[in-house]
Amino acid sequence: MTSPLPSPLPLDPVFQLVLEVPTHTPHPDLPRRLTALFQELAMDEPPRPVEEIEDQIWALWSSHEDRIAEETMAAAVEALGSGSLKKARPLLDHLVALYPGWPEAWNKRATLASIEKRDADSLLDIAQTLRLEPRHFGAVAGFGNICLRHGHLNEARAAFQIALGINPHMEDLRDMLENLSPHHLMLH
Repeated sequence: MTSPLPSPLPLDPVFQLVLEVPTHTPHPDLPRRLTALFQELAMDEPPRPVEEIEDQIWALWSSHEDRIAEETMAAAVEALGSGSLKKARPLLDHLVALYPGWPEAWNKRATLASIEKRDADSLLDIAQTLRLEPRHFGAVAGFGNICLRHGHLNEARAAFQIALGINPHMEDLRDMLENLSPHHLMLH
């Protein structure tokens, strides 16, 4: 009797990490201003536009005390945005090697891997992102999207719910979650 082949995706350990996200504390080196921004983001009706709060969070995540690191990140983001994936990859590899405590470097590399459909690599980088910054709603949503791509609907649903628990204003995730609800998936 042969046992089934293990999944090539490290889904289970990353899923466990995603499930534990609400109980983890962010890395102490992250900007303290993020805490207030996340409290504001969690409000049903924040005192200012949600986009402004999200932009500030992303700006803080992308910032670094080393100017060269920030410039390298900006070049990597520009390369990703223009579809120059071969240019983005060495930049992001360099950033995670030099600054392993920078969650956004890991997250951007996870994004690149996901775009390139290297989902196992993406999951490992998502895990590292979440170990450093458990509030990273983008990384949690990215995990959910990978689950969805591979037909792991329950894991995708859970991830989207957790991401919405961090940032309840992601309407595209809310729509995806609605489309994943059991009554939409039932065969008629």
